[in-house]
Amino acid sequence: MAEVIDEACGEEERYSGEDAAELAAPLDRPGRERNADSRDEPGEDTDPAEGRGDLGVPPLAARVRDEARAQGRAQEDPENHDGDRERGDRDDRIHSLERVVEPPVALDSFSITVYADVIRYRELFGSLFRRDLRAKYRGSVLGLAWSLLHPLVLMAVYLLVFSLLWRVAEVGSGDYWLFLLCGLPAWVFFSTAAQASSRSLLENANLIRKVRFPRQLVPLSIVATHLVGFAVMLVVVVLLSLVKLPEARDTVWLAFPLGALFACIVAGCALAIASLNALFRDVEHLLAALLLPWFFLTPILYSLDELPGVTDYPAAEFAIHWLNFLTPPIEAMRDVLFYGELPALSETLYTVVAAVVALTGGALVFSRSDDRIAVEV
Repeated sequence: MAEVIDEACGEEERYSGEDAAELAAPLDRPGRERNADSRDEPGEDTDPAEGRGDLGVPPLAARVRDEARAQGRAQEDPENHDGDRERGDRDDRIHSLERVVEPPVALDSFSITVYADVIRYRELFGSLFRRDLRAKYRGSVLGLAWSLLHPLVLMAVYLLVFSLLWRVAEVGSGDYWLFLLCGLPAWVFFSTAAQASSRSLLENANLIRKVRFPRQLVPLSIVATHLVGFAVMLVVVVLLSLVKLPEARDTVWLAFPLGALFACIVAGCALAIASLNALFRDVEHLLAALLLPWFFLTPILYSLDELPGVTDYPAAEFAIHWLNFLTPPIEAMRDVLFYGELPALSETLYTVVAAVVALTGGALVFSRSDDRIAVEV
């Protein structure tokens, strides 16, 4: 039994090392190219100390040696002592802490930097995305085909339960199944991406300890893998709306920009959740407990206009509509997909502002916890 355990542990460590080496390759490539270029340039004399790497004189030792030589020259030539002192004072002023310390970076510029790393390190982000996508369906017969089949099967199950077996509300027409499908993709995307990203930094603890890289790429790559399923479900709903509801053909295409804004909301929330869960392990359990009541408090199974008791409890309707940041984007997508109408201006503006706030808030939470993530995981 001990031999089996040791063999399994050795295999797991080997896979972890391979993942770290594969994901670190895009980070090491620029350094290798610079070294290769410097070796290939003709007509240049290479310093032996540079070729030996760490056998060269350390910068601190070189600085001490130069200062000792300067003091020796000052003692040999007293006339230059005052000139050396002036130059030393000038160097001290240049290298003072007042010159080195940079002003604090603005919040908006740092937020852009956090998400700009996805483009700057796109090769590493692509490696993380492909690894997460392969690991999600590793060992299955269909493999990556499940990334297309899984959202379709999930939509079929929701239709069976809430459209045929238990119809929650009437929507003024016989197409309740399509009404339900218009709200499902957004909710499934948010719930699955939030849960998966909450443990992303913890599950990649070995990689985070071994390689120094932008850690926000880990939860964002998880969001990208679930974005594939969201895109598949959204395309299916668009096609069904085009076939079933001719009056929605002029507005159905607005679902894609609204879906892009919703993806920004999910990305910001996922980054904040992953960062907080790396410091406080209760976050993932709290999220799992909140998702079920959150589902019923989001107008997916019902319409806000036809909700029973909405006139008697206006505060409850206001809370569901405006305090739940998932409601306005879902209602906006339902307007263009099911009702064939332009989304309300208030809900569209709310969605845009929510996307900006989510991205900024996620970057702020990550920046405050980035230095502690490698220690806490």
